[in-house]
Amino acid sequence: MKDIDAIAVLQDPVRRRLYEYVAAQGREVGRNEAAEAAGVARTLAAHHLDKLTEAGLLESGSRRLTGRSGPGAGRPAKVYTRSPAERSVSLPARDYRTAAELLAEAAEQAGLDAALCAAARRRGEALRGPGAGPCGSLREAVEMLAARGYEPHLEGAGAAEEPSGDARAASVVLRMRNCPFHAVAERFPPLVCGMNLALLEGFLGTDGPVRARMDARPGECCVVVQDSKSNDR
Repeated sequence: MKDIDAIAVLQDPVRRRLYEYVAAQGREVGRNEAAEAAGVARTLAAHHLDKLTEAGLLESGSRRLTGRSGPGAGRPAKVYTRSPAERSVSLPARDYRTAAELLAEAAEQAGLDAALCAAARRRGEALRGPGAGPCGSLREAVEMLAARGYEPHLEGAGAAEEPSGDARAASVVLRMRNCPFHAVAERFPPLVCGMNLALLEGFLGTDGPVRARMDARPGECCVVVQDSKSNDR
């Protein structure tokens, strides 16, 4: 299916709510859970979830949602996760990805890592805005990074509430499910991940209550954000 056809599938409001819910969870989601979240009947949710899978926007599988195995554990249920495939539409056609990969290749071969990071840090500061201070909290960082497409979420004890106190803040980490530079980062990970870290250092600030650091995890952005007083490494 062409990208424009796949994206058009999201025009239906129920389908879009289901997609956005599944994408935001970062795990497998069953039909009952998705239906409840979207406020629709299970049969309607199943229909739309399967349409999203046919379009390549979701991936489906099956497992026992009870967590048990063997006799009496129940039948496997259908579950869904967001597809890692990237979809984009440009009218008229543009190919910025090839240009980005060529520039990254040239920068890597020329050893321009430091210059790229310096430029990324300056861009991050510019994105923060003239005269704007550093990010004031992890909650504020969530809002800032969500607006940039990083899909941030808090993990750790107390993540459901605003962290307070050194010990509690140290247990909460802000991770990001999406890397906006994923396609180029896959080909040039040290260069692009270093650039991303520098960009977020400039964007969030390095002398405030939060700090960005590298902590790569499969399927997520290579950078995490945490309280600047945390001893977590």
